[in-house]
Amino acid sequence: MISEKIIIITAPSGSGKTTLVKRVLAAYPKVAFSVSACTRKPRPGEEHARDYYFYTDTEFQRMIEDDAFVEWEMVYTGKYYGTLKSELNRIWNSGRFPLVDIDVNGALAIQKRHPRTALSIFIQAPSIDILRERLLLRGTETPQTLEERIDKAKFELTFANQFDKIVVNDDLDKATEELIAIVEGFLSA
Repeated sequence: MISEKIIIITAPSGSGKTTLVKRVLAAYPKVAFSVSACTRKPRPGEEHARDYYFYTDTEFQRMIEDDAFVEWEMVYTGKYYGTLKSELNRIWNSGRFPLVDIDVNGALAIQKRHPRTALSIFIQAPSIDILRERLLLRGTETPQTLEERIDKAKFELTFANQFDKIVVNDDLDKATEELIAIVEGFLSA
């Protein structure tokens, strides 16, 4: 097993985190996506074990009791998310480094649990208005879930300074270059 370094990327919904993560994964083959577990329903095109491990509430609760998670929480009302210990071990055992794409609280929990081996990066949209626009363009939100995500984003922004690095995603190519440079620097140290 290689060094247990872990890359944590977090951001409010709509910050462009998923797009940036995909670009880092494509550019840096030593890094592997850590698939999170959740209790929400799959969105169109999402697959179990590729995008998320989709579980029922009962299954997720059993896994909590079995201490299967590095971190877990109810991110949105009635929707649990977590990072499986087995997923991190699978990636480390393959000779690669896990990249965890999770919410702010989960990121802080992993950072606390792996203080010497984790790099935490906060992706920030240029403004709340741009965040709202990006979420609307997704077409996946109801008015209620949109406001819930915006309120959560405002709260999450207050934690940005607790992360090792902040990348403002106002220009996708520039943010990609900055993020890749940060990851390369961390893994080569």
